[in-house]
Amino acid sequence: MVKIAYILLCHKDPESIIRQAIGLTAAGDFISIHFDARASAADFKKIKDGLADNPNVSYGKRLKCGWGEWSLVEASLNAIEAAEEAFPSATHFYMVSGDCMAIKPATYTHKFLEDRNFDFVECEDFFESDWIKVGLKEERLIYRHWFNERQQKTMFYTSLNLQQKLGIKRSVPNDIEMRIGSQWWCLRRKTIEAILQFTKQRRDVMSFFKTTWIPDETFFQTLVCHLVPEEEIEARTLTFLMFSDYGMPVTFFNDQYELLLSQEHLFARKISTHATDLKERLSKLYSGPDVDLNITSEGRQLYGYLTKRGRDGRRYAQRFWEKEASIGRERELLIIICKKWHVAKRFLNAAKEHLGVNGVGYLFDEAGTSLPNVGGIEKTLEKRARHRRSFVRMIYEDMATDRLIVCLDPSNIDVLDDFYGDRATIKTMEIACSFTNDYIRGHAIRSGIANENSSEDALARLVPTVRQDLAFESDRIRDRNFPHLYSISDKHSPEDNMMQISAFLDIGEEKARHIAETPYLFSD
Repeated sequence: MVKIAYILLCHKDPESIIRQAIGLTAAGDFISIHFDARASAADFKKIKDGLADNPNVSYGKRLKCGWGEWSLVEASLNAIEAAEEAFPSATHFYMVSGDCMAIKPATYTHKFLEDRNFDFVECEDFFESDWIKVGLKEERLIYRHWFNERQQKTMFYTSLNLQQKLGIKRSVPNDIEMRIGSQWWCLRRKTIEAILQFTKQRRDVMSFFKTTWIPDETFFQTLVCHLVPEEEIEARTLTFLMFSDYGMPVTFFNDQYELLLSQEHLFARKISTHATDLKERLSKLYSGPDVDLNITSEGRQLYGYLTKRGRDGRRYAQRFWEKEASIGRERELLIIICKKWHVAKRFLNAAKEHLGVNGVGYLFDEAGTSLPNVGGIEKTLEKRARHRRSFVRMIYEDMATDRLIVCLDPSNIDVLDDFYGDRATIKTMEIACSFTNDYIRGHAIRSGIANENSSEDALARLVPTVRQDLAFESDRIRDRNFPHLYSISDKHSPEDNMMQISAFLDIGEEKARHIAETPYLFSD
């Protein structure tokens, strides 16, 4: 039977810690608290008084902790030792912070761990992986760090620079392989016992880690992989956390309850201190009855969609070859802009049928678009986008034409900007379509924002945001005030659309009417 001893590192907000401890022990689990010795004795007394009647609470010896220091690992070990001694029936030990909260009922969490005889710890190869994105990497290990980079910046870098200048390096203990990963792990009791025994036997390894930088990202991760067979480790964290593209942890608020429940993880970090409703609901969730869960794990895709749109792939300036390359002053490029690709393709086929004009589909959006062989550049979207104008010029030359129609997704505004900077004649037709809620749900799934298993509630929450984003894409094109910009719509009659088509394709009204009356032009 699974019983969890939560290892809680915290340093503030005693009332919140009391509520967190009560919530996590309400289902029969345990908690061992390390409250930073830098915090006031009065706050620590408040915690102990608030939990005095709870037999499932223990306390690790208090230390003054600093970010990136060995003190964080030592504080964790103190809390682990207290829990290991106080709670002999604990089967698992789960590291959490004061900003963490359970996002599954205790019954779900217990069964999840009971069904999987693994240690859960993110543990990537320190030297080969790209887990560290910026800043010090091997310097964390091969040099000794006695100062805190945040609080003693001058001393930290003076010491580091002096060691580098003098060539004072050290080696990693030769019988261990350094690993790195999230400090939010869940380990079985036998693994915890092996780690505690290791810390007493291997003073050389302990001495090494005491002067490494940010050891809470390497100590437990390395020791687990050293002490536990690989087949008994799942190299991932059970705590859901995300980082912004500025490297800062994403904070969760009151309106993200359903989003958190739909993740495959057991806990989430960071819950906002102001999200009182969310905290109350999650606290009741853990100690409450089973609930219906729809695990979709779309959190990171959704976050990326909501926060990164408009920035991905954007460049600050054109590359030199794009400035020099030109489609050709004598050529005409006709661009069909439409979110519903099948509608744009019907329009393109109708134009080709009635006018005999050359055209290709979504050449910068759809990898499988049928294109002529132009030396291999056409094989991937990445290659096509690398030299857009030169690529299109090669298509003109292969088709032996000076007039070409292409299709473009409205999200690809940078492509449109690029082409309007060319000496060629550029004309654009926007095909405006109506979007039902069902279509938007399907679009969210097709584009990876959601998936087939997303709940109706999750999809319903996405609909207004996606609809707004589609409107934004259209407005952004119109706000550019491009010359030769035309528009047809499924809300207009063929007669109204005919005039725009006539101007866009520079054809008579009779031919334009045939295209405007294309059967099922706007049908889904």
